[in-house]
Amino acid sequence: MLRVEDLPKAERTSDAVFLEADARDRRVSEPEPEPRSEEGTKKWIDRMRYFLEVDPEGCWVAADGDEIVGFAISQNRGRVWYLATYGVLPGHQGRGIGKRLIDATLAHAGDRAGLFSSTVHPGATRRYRLAGFSLYPQMRMVGTVDRATLPAITGLDEGGEGDFGWMDELDERRRGAGHGPDHKYLLDNNRLVVSRRRGYVYIDGSGRPALLAAEDRETAEKLLWESLASSPGETLVNCITTANEWAVDVGLAARLDIGQEGYLALRGMPEPAPYLASGQFL
Repeated sequence: MLRVEDLPKAERTSDAVFLEADARDRRVSEPEPEPRSEEGTKKWIDRMRYFLEVDPEGCWVAADGDEIVGFAISQNRGRVWYLATYGVLPGHQGRGIGKRLIDATLAHAGDRAGLFSSTVHPGATRRYRLAGFSLYPQMRMVGTVDRATLPAITGLDEGGEGDFGWMDELDERRRGAGHGPDHKYLLDNNRLVVSRRRGYVYIDGSGRPALLAAEDRETAEKLLWESLASSPGETLVNCITTANEWAVDVGLAARLDIGQEGYLALRGMPEPAPYLASGQFL
């Protein structure tokens, strides 16, 4: 299992895994991927420390001597399990390490419904499908918002801890369980905008919706427009499945570019909608 003292080594392994994946999947028009920044490193370690505090039995690493060569960080929230991040160093793939890590997290999940965002790596996607997950292709929208396209938005407010109760009830209707303690972590690190009892969105510093859930399409579109309006430059909307094509419509209207991005893996639950997950808080 992962320990607090393992976090710096696990972060370096994570950076190497995803740098290689980004280089492999990079489109010709995109810049060369770069290693995680110092700020990104700190955020990753802080986030994994949080997961360890809340649900340590879902956090696993694989070691070869003193080197961490793989990791799988999962969490149980009520009736739902999610995989926050997972990877194996390229030089150690094909040896069964990934399977053992995933098996450990699925044992922790028990009979809960599950979800996570997956890359297109063929070995990984095969493993997920064999574990009983349905794979739903995801899209992403990226670019700089054309501010001339921004509509006038009304009916939204700044949110706070007092909103967590109805937000968890909405989460249950969208994904089968509330986010529970994740809401406090997300609020501490993002701006929260709400349409009270109708929907919410956490917005990061780049105007990216870190997590969005709504009762209906109209509310979801308002929340996404508010997120895009707060972007200071290039932004990203990702984890978009076909059940959430309303997000594609908003992104295209804002003059963002559309592309493909891995899969949303689901087991024991339908596609959440209207709903936009983040990679690590689903």
